[in-house]
Amino acid sequence: MVKLSPRLMAVCSLVKDNSRVADVGTDHGYIPVFLYQNAVIKSAVASDIHIGPLRSCERLVSQEMLCDVIKVCQSDGLENLSPNDFDTIIIAGMGGELITDILSKCTYINEKHIIVNPMTHPELVREFLYNNGFEIANDLIVKESKHCYSIFDAEFTGKVTKKSRIDYYLGNITDFTNKEYFIHLLNYLNNKSKSGEDLSDVITAVKEKI
Repeated sequence: MVKLSPRLMAVCSLVKDNSRVADVGTDHGYIPVFLYQNAVIKSAVASDIHIGPLRSCERLVSQEMLCDVIKVCQSDGLENLSPNDFDTIIIAGMGGELITDILSKCTYINEKHIIVNPMTHPELVREFLYNNGFEIANDLIVKESKHCYSIFDAEFTGKVTKKSRIDYYLGNITDFTNKEYFIHLLNYLNNKSKSGEDLSDVITAVKEKI
């Protein structure tokens, strides 16, 4: 049985029962294998642009005798995937700019449950989702070793409501007990402000939360 890190466990916690997932940038394939072994999903597509990680994924899927339920596919983002094969898109472990680029190139994302773990700039992903008719449901901050990670999911509603920069940076976060993440965010915002951008509203909102 595959065991996952706290970050990947948090990603998996947002997957709905009986889903069919596409794990984009799957690396070694740990997420889809874990989800199937724990009876969360019915099937999966594990994709990566790089052949090396895909070979590792193929070995794991074969070793766990899951070749019939987990399809391994080389793809640049969602480009080579059939939308009929999944109802949930997972993109974990990439920068926010790349995640936004992948989602923006997909013509059918409004039909899917989106789960993301941006390693940088989660505010860019939230902004894209909000501006394209999605609402963020769960918005988690997870500590793993010395780092804190942003993990959230979104569903398409078709309603584009006016959001502020505060919404882009704080989204639907309800648990502010992980101070390290928000102290790091404040440092980032303060440094960015030195370049001339006025982020005082976001800085004040973060300080009020912690």
